[in-house]
Amino acid sequence: MKYIDMHCDTITALYRENGSLSENNLHNDLNKMKKGECMLQNFAVFTHIQKDDSSFTKKAIDYYYKEIEENKDIIRPVYTYQDILDNDSKGYISGMLTLEEGSVIDGDLKNLEWYYDKGVRMITLTWNFVNGIGYPNFIPGETEGDIMYHYDREHGLTDFGIEYVRKMEELGMIVDVSHLSDAGFYDVLKYTSKPFVASHSNARALCGVARNLDDDMIRKLSERGGVTGLNFCSVFIEDHNEEMTTIENMVRHIRHIADIGGIDCIGLGSDFDGIGNKLEIVDASGMQKLYMALKPYFSEEDIEKIFYKNVLRVYKEVLK
Repeated sequence: MKYIDMHCDTITALYRENGSLSENNLHNDLNKMKKGECMLQNFAVFTHIQKDDSSFTKKAIDYYYKEIEENKDIIRPVYTYQDILDNDSKGYISGMLTLEEGSVIDGDLKNLEWYYDKGVRMITLTWNFVNGIGYPNFIPGETEGDIMYHYDREHGLTDFGIEYVRKMEELGMIVDVSHLSDAGFYDVLKYTSKPFVASHSNARALCGVARNLDDDMIRKLSERGGVTGLNFCSVFIEDHNEEMTTIENMVRHIRHIADIGGIDCIGLGSDFDGIGNKLEIVDASGMQKLYMALKPYFSEEDIEKIFYKNVLRVYKEVLK
């Protein structure tokens, strides 16, 4: 079963290590992706804004294209929905460039156009810091108790953030609300009209961290035609579990999200190479283990939706 993965940190890791997309010791490389039957991998350039700035982002983007060019017999970049179909028909894996940390446009929406022209087609608006666009999942300045379980329902998008998401829609870029505060989620819902995604977020009803979506968010995301991508990180799968992500618990989240939002709102967003814990699906080569684990609960048609068709539908609706 081919799959689309909405989020990984592989390119950022490779850039920092001067590593190869062809073969490496990370969760993701082309050999592993071929074995796992990858159709399309979103490659996020993650910028830690307390350590790096947009110059880092731009250099990492250059590295992405260098690796794509060196491996063009296996993988090709995509800019439009049709590119995805063309690559698939020709037997190529597709790579989509995304950003994790929207503030790298340096406060100027013209720079958003620059990133679009460079091939960026999805942006995770915030990471774990307030950034001029909006607020992260965790309440700024909160110090008491476990910050991962404090939901920010007060601080959403800024005025600039509202302009930002509207400009993204105009350009044909996919808005990603993973890492965004609860209030920010509802602001995106209010100030946009197209489907958006939570590229790597799970169900808060099963794991209560602020990074996950509560049931109302899942319903609202589904009603808009959006998708949430299952995050493989253990602390977003099971409360206070920093050891191992089991396939059984991954399936629990998929089943819950499908029960709440319907089968059309669930996809995959592994967070490969952004995860520190052990995985029962050790790397991208093991994606078919999840396929087999879903077979007792879902029809083949529904597993196709989970593995790639739901995300592909969103891309068709938003990309130009």
